[in-house]
Amino acid sequence: MRSIVVLFLPFVLFARSSFITPFEYSSSLYKNPRGIGCYHCHGEKGEGRLIAKYIHKKKKKSFRGPEINSLSYDTFKKALNTPKRGMPRYYLTKEEIKALYFYLQQMKIDNEK
Repeated sequence: MRSIVVLFLPFVLFARSSFITPFEYSSSLYKNPRGIGCYHCHGEKGEGRLIAKYIHKKKKKSFRGPEINSLSYDTFKKALNTPKRGMPRYYLTKEEIKALYFYLQQMKIDNEK
């Protein structure tokens, strides 16, 4: 019986801890939530990014991913759950949305330093 307790003790002790930090988790989620990372369109820190330039009816146009690092949490959450032209639908959980918002806020703080 004692050997069984000793064998399972490490699993009990570490079951409540995580192998990665909240920042590491949110960073990996931002970079690849469901096959394509947010940074491709919104930039490394959510600052927005030019996606493409094109000509439509002889006029130069551009398609940009908007800045998302200055949105309030409620606006950010609503934007993720509202279909838009060019924005993939990710079907993120509440925890994933909070993690993404956390990442963007950390990037904003780091950028201001």
